[in-house]
Amino acid sequence: MNVERATEIVESLGVIEVQHQGEPVWIEEIEGDDVIVRYLDSQKRSKVKLTELDENKNPELLE
Repeated sequence: MNVERATEIVESLGVIEVQHQGEPVWIEEIEGDDVIVRYLDSQKRSKVKLTELDENKNPELLE
């Protein structure tokens, strides 16, 4: 993922599924090429590289 798309997701009024290593996350902060994410399953926070995030663009997988 790039910083422009991450910013769009953070500013979006909708919910956009983002994953880090297969785990669903919420992007909390963008710090250059890094982001602070909260893992939705555990509520753990972590700083990761933007390039490690994947956006789920397949809405059927959200069900």
